[in-house]
Amino acid sequence: MADEKLRLDKYLWSIRIFKTRTLATKACEEGKVKLNGANVKPARSVSIGEIYDIRAERKWTIRVTGLLQKRVGFEEAIKNYTDLTSEEDLQYNKRMGTSFYTGKRLSKTGRPSKKERRDLNDFLSDDDAESED
Repeated sequence: MADEKLRLDKYLWSIRIFKTRTLATKACEEGKVKLNGANVKPARSVSIGEIYDIRAERKWTIRVTGLLQKRVGFEEAIKNYTDLTSEEDLQYNKRMGTSFYTGKRLSKTGRPSKKERRDLNDFLSDDDAESED
C-alpha cells in the first residue's frame, strides 16, 4: 500500500472535500489547492504525511493519513486525513455556512396558493379589460 499511486483530485473527492471529482480537478487547476504554498496539479500523486491547503467554498488544511481509492461514507473518510484547519479559518467557515443559500424558500412565501393565484388572475384580467376600453 505504501507504493500505491493516487491522484490528488481523486483523493480530495474520495475524502468528501469536494462533491464531485470534476470540482476537485477544477479547484486544483484554479490554484485553490496548495502543497507547501505551491499550486499543485490534479494528477499529482498523493503521499501520506503531506499537508494541503484548500481554499474552495470553505478553507481547509489537511494532513494525509491514509489513501482511499474510492469514495466512502463520511465516517470512514474522516479516518484518512487529519483536519489542521486554524481557528481563524474555522470561524470563516462558520460565517460562510450561515450565509449559504440552500435554494429552499421560507414557509408561507414564494409561490401563491390556488386562491391567491385566482385572485391575482382576476385582478390582472380586470386591469387588462379596462385598458382595452
